Amino acid sequence: MVSVPAFLLRRLYVKGSLRNSGTGFEFELRNRLGSGYAYGLRPLTVDGEEIDSDNTFFELESERTAFSEVSRDRTFTLAMNRTIKIDVVGVSLDDGPRKIGMAFDVPGLGALRFDFTDVVGSD
Repeated sequence: MVSVPAFLLRRLYVKGSLRNSGTGFEFELRNRLGSGYAYGLRPLTVDGEEIDSDNTFFELESERTAFSEVSRDRTFTLAMNRTIKIDVVGVSLDDGPRKIGMAFDVPGLGALRFDFTDVVGSD
């Protein structure tokens, strides 16, 4: 089975987009690698702690979907050169650098994982 190295997947993260919001925190992903989709999104981690998938959403073209709703019938699609906002409700981040981990299940590739570290920005 082919694997995609984490250092390549890390390029999905839009550097500087990590920030607290009115309801929690958010960041952006922008696909510069090639179109693809996932049939499962694993819980995000913040500094090693898992976030409930029911409280984690992705937003594309005004459609908001919980990570827990992603399935083979309702995929997470990341088209080339498109930006997706990831929104976590109920969790605010402290100042300073934070390490965010993300993993997803991709057909033909299995589970792919990456993480990034960034400083929480301000609006």
